[in-house]
Amino acid sequence: GSQVLIRKVIELHDKYLAYVSDCFQNHTLFHKAMKEAFEIFCNKTVGGSPSAELLATFCDNILKKGGSEKLSDEAIEDILEKVVKLLAYISDKDLFAEFYRKKLARRLLFERSANEEHEKSILTKLKQQCGGQFTSKMEGMVTDLTLAKDNQNEFENYLSNNPNAHPGIDLSVNVLTTGFWPSYKSSDLNLPSEMVRGVQVFKEFYDTKSKHRKLTWIYSLGSCQLIGNFEAKKIEMVVSTYQAAILLLFNTSDRLSYSEIMTQSNLGHDDLVRLLHSLSCAKYKILIKEPSSKTVSPNDIFEFNPKFTDRMRRIKIPLPVVDERKKVVEDVDKDRRYAIDAAIVRIMKSRKVLGHQQLVSECVEQLSRMFKPDIKAIKKRMEDLIARDYLERDKENANLFRYLA
Repeated sequence: GSQVLIRKVIELHDKYLAYVSDCFQNHTLFHKAMKEAFEIFCNKTVGGSPSAELLATFCDNILKKGGSEKLSDEAIEDILEKVVKLLAYISDKDLFAEFYRKKLARRLLFERSANEEHEKSILTKLKQQCGGQFTSKMEGMVTDLTLAKDNQNEFENYLSNNPNAHPGIDLSVNVLTTGFWPSYKSSDLNLPSEMVRGVQVFKEFYDTKSKHRKLTWIYSLGSCQLIGNFEAKKIEMVVSTYQAAILLLFNTSDRLSYSEIMTQSNLGHDDLVRLLHSLSCAKYKILIKEPSSKTVSPNDIFEFNPKFTDRMRRIKIPLPVVDERKKVVEDVDKDRRYAIDAAIVRIMKSRKVLGHQQLVSECVEQLSRMFKPDIKAIKKRMEDLIARDYLERDKENANLFRYLA
């Protein structure tokens, strides 16, 4: 759906751009008319998705392995160029950036990116269009991954030089810089004993490199390969770290109730329902659930399914995707509040005294490169800054604001 829509918008843009340049000698008046027309329909919400999200999804499909587009390198460059031009019409550029960053993170961390050159190239185009601030985190993410690969190689050398530092499993770790990446919740998952040793050994290695850096483990982004010893044959299962932690509980117990799994894994209800569903109710039934319904409830009992088999030797057990739209929108709203605060303080610092209307319009002007601030939101932030003693209203004239240093 969204792929086709964005394709059509790009074709439409090409068509009218040709008219403006060929028939109307690139006259500024026609450029302006075209820009205003595109701004109107490019900012509509389609099927519940803001256009900023559709554009980010379109890029993701072009940049990820096995995306729906089979294109030559030149064609990809050309289409990325055009997508960035369309972004100029989108008023919520910060929303695009956040959706884009979430998807970029998935491409990089799950090795789904088709081509690093294209990743760098679109960032260069975005930087030219929206400024360095817009892409600095994304560029940091791409660099981080190159550094993480070097780090992994050092870890492997460390292991081969220290025979007693054996993690007991094959372990590869991406060490990333917190500030660049979207925020992920780090949970207090009870790691299976098989993995605890690995984490410990990696920490010892990392401490030899840098004393003052703290590692936070984000297990929700990890993946594992387990061998399932089923009656018919062994099958290699590619699962998330959370799924692995649950499956490994069945090495020591035949049957476990929902609440026992919850206690032993230390996971919350939302995570647990998704995980158990993926292992007992979906395509691959590695666990047998009693009663055998299509939904997981806290009274269920689970056991390992020795009869499971599949024609493949290696299967990937997917987890249902969590809809991230709500979280992205919330994160962006929070960032906008900070951005409005910063803009008001910046303006007042340089002007010292300013009328209400001027302050609002300068604020809109400063922020409009990234998003269209809501006037109500600006007023609310002004009240908040008064309450926090950054500004005050003039005693005589309530429409005048003063900066309090």
